[in-house]
Amino acid sequence: MKKERLLKVVWLLLVTLQLGLVQSVFAAEDNPDPLEGINRATHGFNEGIDRLLVKPVAKGYKQGVPEVLQQGVGHFFGNLEEIDNTANNLLQAKIKQALVSLGRLLINSTVGLGGLLDPATDIGLRAYPEDFGQTFRFWGIPPGPYLVMPFLGPSTVTDALGRPLDSRLDPLRYYKPVAHRNILLGVELLDLRAELLSAEGIVFGDRYVFYRDAYLQRRHYLTNDGRVIDEFDDF
Repeated sequence: MKKERLLKVVWLLLVTLQLGLVQSVFAAEDNPDPLEGINRATHGFNEGIDRLLVKPVAKGYKQGVPEVLQQGVGHFFGNLEEIDNTANNLLQAKIKQALVSLGRLLINSTVGLGGLLDPATDIGLRAYPEDFGQTFRFWGIPPGPYLVMPFLGPSTVTDALGRPLDSRLDPLRYYKPVAHRNILLGVELLDLRAELLSAEGIVFGDRYVFYRDAYLQRRHYLTNDGRVIDEFDDF
């Protein structure tokens, strides 16, 4: 219950933030990070928590858990995301992608032993990741300013407003007893952090700027379904 109350408080704060930053939202095309001062402070806080607590545990997980088990854990949580993928593909009128996402969910949940394996990919059914942040963009809502959220990390105002809706489609949210659910959520976070360990070697320069630009570029890529505009096409 405490976690749910905290999420509601964060939700209300984000709504208030968006309403109070309407001008910044429309100015974001020229300056995607008008909240840089606040964001840098939050980024520093998150980095401190990660350095002192999350990263050491993730390293232990990476080194101590057999790779095949780590893969199974990753597949399991990735399979649950297909529910969100299916719903948001439908909301964006991407019927084919929605059917593929639903097919992946059904195949991996059955033949894939509850999602521990990924036979759907083996037979050529690729994933089509979608979330409510991307759906809002599809509906014409601008991304808004870049926003670093405490504990949750990089986002934009619009992506942040979509996160509570995404969580509503996460079956773990409804798992009982609550203590077991929290353990599963902790394992999911740990698995995600462990996957990111190998990518830390490519981080260079200002870490805040690197993470910001990487996040915004990835979101742009996902929103456009991987289509890249060639600025030199006319030459």
